[in-house]
Amino acid sequence: MDQNKIKEGVRLLLEGIGEDPSREGLLETPDRIARMYTELFAGMEETPSTHLSKMFQTTNSEMVLEKDITFYSTCEHHMLPFFGKVHIAYIPDGQVVGLSKLARTVEVYARRLQLQEQLTDQIAEALMTCMQPKGVLVMTEAEHLCMTMRGIKKPGSKTVCLARRGLFATDPELEARFFRMLERNV
Repeated sequence: MDQNKIKEGVRLLLEGIGEDPSREGLLETPDRIARMYTELFAGMEETPSTHLSKMFQTTNSEMVLEKDITFYSTCEHHMLPFFGKVHIAYIPDGQVVGLSKLARTVEVYARRLQLQEQLTDQIAEALMTCMQPKGVLVMTEAEHLCMTMRGIKKPGSKTVCLARRGLFATDPELEARFFRMLERNV
């Protein structure tokens, strides 16, 4: 990331809204935001294969569900946060991945300028490509601050997205079992 460009952009933004970037309270703001963006957008420099390459052999072919993975991301339309939970299920085909690797994969994609629909699909595609399971289902639930603090101003509203691959796309009972395991009505 180009820290200097970020700092200059923040200075211009402050001037654009009528602030004085040289006043005491704002003097270090460009530097703080540049450091923050390095953290918030760290996924730009990562790939999911880094985390999903370590697999373990298994004879289990039952659904594996990792639910309630908290994520924070930034909407590419307004550059405001959206945040929520990701639920990931997959059907192993001879191998499983460490559970923390699923959460790390979520982080790779969440730490980019993002759309929730795209985030959901990217996670599912990465799991199918890297793990080659029999099927994957990814569900994201998120609140978008662009809907909460501006525009329509509807706090608490949530957007839910699904991405189904493999057996989850063709077997309705498998998808229904996923929802039962999440303790949600199908």
